Amino acid sequence: MTTEHPAPTAWSDPREKIEFSVLLANGRLAPRAFANREEAESWARPEDGEQVVSYNEVCACDM
Repeated sequence: MTTEHPAPTAWSDPREKIEFSVLLANGRLAPRAFANREEAESWARPEDGEQVVSYNEVCACDM
């Protein structure tokens, strides 16, 4: 009888997994994440008080 062990996955530092979103004028995050800062900037409306924010899994309190 043999026991198979799954191959270990490579460790990645969660502090380096950066996500981008838009902080809306009402203080809430946009209901979506963006692939990169440029995509978030093109979606945000700074004239309405929105701003692009970045965070990682360590500091994301809403997850």
